[in-house]
Amino acid sequence: MSTTVKVSEAKAHLSELLTRIEAGEEVIIARGNDPIARLSRIRNEVRAARAKLSPVSHDEIMS
Repeated sequence: MSTTVKVSEAKAHLSELLTRIEAGEEVIIARGNDPIARLSRIRNEVRAARAKLSPVSHDEIMS
């Protein structure tokens, strides 16, 4: 199930949205009527694999 929220609503209710995402809900963030982002729970396998890697630097992200 997914829910669409406006950017201002997402900013005002981020903690509540994260709780819903942790419970398995998908949240779409929209600017006006245009969807711009999809937030969903990270699977445990992905989280475990990421924990084994070294942190990514700002320079690596920007290159």
